[in-house]
Amino acid sequence: MVKLRWIGALAMSLLVGCGSTPPAPEREAATPTASSDSPVIGPRWQLILLGSDERWQGAEPAWFEAESGRGGLRLSGSDGCRRLDGNLALDDGNRIAIEGLSAGRDCAGAPQAARVAEMMQAAHRYLIDHDRLVFFGRDSRVLGGFQRR
Repeated sequence: MVKLRWIGALAMSLLVGCGSTPPAPEREAATPTASSDSPVIGPRWQLILLGSDERWQGAEPAWFEAESGRGGLRLSGSDGCRRLDGNLALDDGNRIAIEGLSAGRDCAGAPQAARVAEMMQAAHRYLIDHDRLVFFGRDSRVLGGFQRR
């Protein structure tokens, strides 16, 4: 009788073990790191599109450059009206984080200027194809496109 209970308990534990899958290991969120060998760093990137189809309309170009600086990567440029300065972080998974840019009001010569800093700070991933750089949001939506100059 004891042997029968033991076999039954063993069978039940095997069935329970077969029916469940081990939990997937939690994936650590990749922390963007300063990667000075990234193709984003160095060239001047001029904004050509806001979103996927709205062409830049400013009298002056909106652009940015990324360079290694004290304590990490720095971003500098223009929203077509005002100077942009901020911090930049990149990782090997094409993630990007831009912080510290201030979005101002629109300027007469750059009606889209206020949206430039907002678009850049919302960028989560990037893709480079030849001389084009595209920023994507967390939802994979195209935020803007740049061309290397």
